[in-house]
Amino acid sequence: MTQQEQQVAGQAVDAGERYAVAVARYFEAWNATEEGARAKAVAAAFGEDATYTDPLADVAGHEGLAAAIAGVHAQFPGFVFRQLGGVDGHHDIARFGWELVSGADGAAPVAGFDVVRLGADGRIRSVFGFLDRVPGL
Repeated sequence: MTQQEQQVAGQAVDAGERYAVAVARYFEAWNATEEGARAKAVAAAFGEDATYTDPLADVAGHEGLAAAIAGVHAQFPGFVFRQLGGVDGHHDIARFGWELVSGADGAAPVAGFDVVRLGADGRIRSVFGFLDRVPGL
């Protein structure tokens, strides 16, 4: 392996770790059920002016994100978000799958994947969410 190939491989590992850390923080925020813990987790995962857009929500900023997360927990009490598969990314963009799982019986009525853009500080600047499985409304 040439020196340039080694450098590119090392950068890919560093980028992969950056994506993994950002996504882990993302799930910490989405799984925080108490208001204070949720606010702290949202601030750790998302930049101050971050946006979140999916078919059911379009919010911005820490307060908007925290409110959207609280809304999901109100609709699905006792459920947690779980990552499906790995994180795939390039440049400052990453994608990953997830599902919303019942703590009571393991059912996962909601699933999808998200595409995130990271800021220079490693926090998420924007999220574009896609829903693959949604219960009837």
